[in-house]
Amino acid sequence: MGWITKTFRIWTPLLVLSTCLILAGCEGTDSREKVDDTVKELSGQKNIERFDQMKKDIDKIEKQQADRLKEQE
Repeated sequence: MGWITKTFRIWTPLLVLSTCLILAGCEGTDSREKVDDTVKELSGQKNIERFDQMKKDIDKIEKQQADRLKEQE
């Protein structure tokens, strides 16, 4: 009977530790992405990213127009 208590004394902490590591490593990619997307939307970060992209697009268009005007001269 002593070997049973010795075995449980060793295996129980290992089982708990490995379970914690497995659960901590699982993010659940689909649900995690949805949550992250919702948080970005509510915090306004998505709008900032959209505005930055629009600003880059406008700058690119302005450069293209300036290049076209230079070529026509």
